[in-house]
Amino acid sequence: MRWIVHLEGGPKRVNHAAVAVGHKIYSFGGYCTGENSREYTSMDVHVLNTATYRWTQHPVSHLPYFEYDDILPYKRYGHTAVVYVDKIYIWGGRNDRASCSTLFCFDTVWHCWTAPKTTGNIPPARDGHTACLWKNNMIISGGYEEDSDAFARSVYLLNLDTMHWTYIHITGAEPTLRDFHTTVVIKDRMYLFGGRGTTNEPQLSLGRTQVLYCNELWYLDLTSFTWNNCRAGGNLPIGRRSHSAFVYNDKMYIFGGYNSVREEHYNHIFEYDPSTNLWKIASNGVGKRPCKRRRQACVLVGEKVYIFGGTSPHPSESLDNYSIRNTDDKLVDHSDMYVLDFNPSLKTLCMIAVRKHELDESTLPQNIRHDMTNMFTPNKITVNRPNNSAG
Repeated sequence: MRWIVHLEGGPKRVNHAAVAVGHKIYSFGGYCTGENSREYTSMDVHVLNTATYRWTQHPVSHLPYFEYDDILPYKRYGHTAVVYVDKIYIWGGRNDRASCSTLFCFDTVWHCWTAPKTTGNIPPARDGHTACLWKNNMIISGGYEEDSDAFARSVYLLNLDTMHWTYIHITGAEPTLRDFHTTVVIKDRMYLFGGRGTTNEPQLSLGRTQVLYCNELWYLDLTSFTWNNCRAGGNLPIGRRSHSAFVYNDKMYIFGGYNSVREEHYNHIFEYDPSTNLWKIASNGVGKRPCKRRRQACVLVGEKVYIFGGTSPHPSESLDNYSIRNTDDKLVDHSDMYVLDFNPSLKTLCMIAVRKHELDESTLPQNIRHDMTNMFTPNKITVNRPNNSAG
């Protein structure tokens, strides 16, 4: 395991949603400090070619948006994205005026937006929820509902072949309510970790109670739709929100996140193995790793994990020492990208060694020099915007 790439100059985004289709990563929406998040504008789409580490902004980002547009999604944060076949489905999220319950579809072949008509029990608008793909179904869980001003006690399933929503009736014990948690699917189980909850049920509105961060790991059995507390052992991660989770070799990994009670951001990688029911701190890997952060995107492509964007407190002493209180005016948004390779090739290791030791690159084959240029040259997609809003 090794950190092989660190590049600046990508899209500066916080609370965005990203997924991989083939060798490309599609990043949708989000915001950065200074943007006006109350205006209705088209959702921006950025695309990363993982073969070249180059970001581009997709042309659909520049389509005009009208407030009552029923095909084009407005820019938002706290939404989710899943991939089914060659289409990406976006659901939920909000801007600073309203949240959304419309399903949108981005076609990666025709490069266009549609809003498929859905039937059934459509979930109420929310943000900070999760979405997972299981077989041909998108599963929505948790989050914060605007209409009820409360955390959502519900799980919904959307059949992506029939576009029919189903409310899942769950009996027995279940996790406490929360938002900005993570869920991943391993076989027929959906594992849930972290998130922000509160102390008093059933009145769970934020601002009227103490915030809690649970570090229990639960799974939803997708064959019986019953929740189970894993009661996992090992080196358990501290409870957190706005972290990332992914699956590699049937193991769950989490990265980053924030705990407001402890006033701490994180950048360790934790690994959970369902076969042993144990957590452990994964190897941090060789090379420069990301600073402590939250609200980043994290996408697995093959044996590489791409982490980009997010926000961190301004460092008081160094990148790994954050001690100041978290307020929006003390946060810094990131336009960087890190790549963690679980199984780096000899070619990759050699290119890193050549650049590290400043060896003569002129005698290398042209294709190797081209790959090294991509690997070490910053992107230039970030645009500095005026600070006209708190964001």
